[in-house]
Amino acid sequence: MTVDENVVDSLEEKVQDMEVEDQEDEEDGDAPTEPGAAAGGPKKKKKKKKSKKKTNGSSLSPSGGAATQQTEPPSIPVSKFFLDGIYPEGELHEYTNDNAYRTTSEEKRYLERMEQDQYNDLRRAAEVHRQVRAYAKKTIKPGMSMIDICEMVENGTRTLVEANGLDAGIAFPTGCSLNHVAAHYTPNAGDKTVLQYGDVMKLDFGVHVNGRIIDSAFTIAFDSQFDPLLAAVKDATNTGLREAGIDVRLSDIGAAIQEVMESYEVEINGKTYQVKPIRNLNGHSIAPYQIHAGKSVPIVKGGDQTKMEEGELYAIETFGSTGRGYVHEDMECSHYMKNYDAGHVPLRLPRAKQLLNTINKNFGTLAFCRRYLDRLGETKYLMALKNLVDNGVIDPCPPLVDTKGSYSAQYEHTFLLRPTRKEILSRGDDY
Repeated sequence: MTVDENVVDSLEEKVQDMEVEDQEDEEDGDAPTEPGAAAGGPKKKKKKKKSKKKTNGSSLSPSGGAATQQTEPPSIPVSKFFLDGIYPEGELHEYTNDNAYRTTSEEKRYLERMEQDQYNDLRRAAEVHRQVRAYAKKTIKPGMSMIDICEMVENGTRTLVEANGLDAGIAFPTGCSLNHVAAHYTPNAGDKTVLQYGDVMKLDFGVHVNGRIIDSAFTIAFDSQFDPLLAAVKDATNTGLREAGIDVRLSDIGAAIQEVMESYEVEINGKTYQVKPIRNLNGHSIAPYQIHAGKSVPIVKGGDQTKMEEGELYAIETFGSTGRGYVHEDMECSHYMKNYDAGHVPLRLPRAKQLLNTINKNFGTLAFCRRYLDRLGETKYLMALKNLVDNGVIDPCPPLVDTKGSYSAQYEHTFLLRPTRKEILSRGDDY
């Protein structure tokens, strides 16, 4: 008797299916037994376990929706949280007195609608800053090297902003100035400096999208004796932000900042100090790809009588010190920036020309540091860099220091004088 080959094939497939089901039942056999099953009660049908994918803390929606929570360390670009590409506004303040009409003016609202793309770039950069600094504030502890701290901030910034050449990325080197060093310190390669419990560190970093820069800074201190110093500077910065506005004189802002800061005292190791504003450090206007755009916002009285104007972008930053309240250049230079107004300069050194091409391609007129050149694979470039400095193409920005043994703090926010209202772009729940 001959058996049809199709029937045999069909039977073999059924047997294979039954074997696969039996194997899956055996794999599920380590599930806990229901009460009563051991006593001969009716067995409950076992549910097949579904394997779960590991997310490493990520809260990306499995259906492709918006992310809901950042990972630690930050690894999800902010664009994944705002799939429509619209980023949240900063803290809004309506204008008062002669400018109160702006809030409801149709003409001013129209002007704002024309600038929405630029506003959105700034808000995207601000959101990156908030998320990166939230992790940094939670993570930074005594015993960390300054290089590790800076690279943590910079890697987070690059990832969250989706760094892409001059389209988006880091706006300037991460400042991590300690104690009497007020600004412009970031470690060069080989720097072994380690953060100590008794240090006061100013963490100043920037983010840009299409050249629109967010510049914001805060101070970290672990010893509570420094709390009044930090409170003085934070209050002074908030005072400057409150006073700023269209048609406000820069000198009036400086006078208000100084009055608030000097009302504070701090006791350090049994000695009481009045908190002094560092009179030769200022806030500044910001332009596309230009961190210092021409106008300076003093933090003491008697400064520039120039007025703020509609559409301008500013960083209000205040520095308080237990020293002289005056800084000078010192220590090894790490920060550099191409001279914004430098035209074509004939260079005789081929290595200098090559280095300038690297700088133009990767930083343009944005500030950079030696670690960034190292990261790009540049080597043996110090002579070429000096040549660019000597020819006025590159400006060095050495660390700025007060009296040795003193302590200084810094707080800073970026705000925009929109036609209808003032927007503090970098404001967050933290400061």
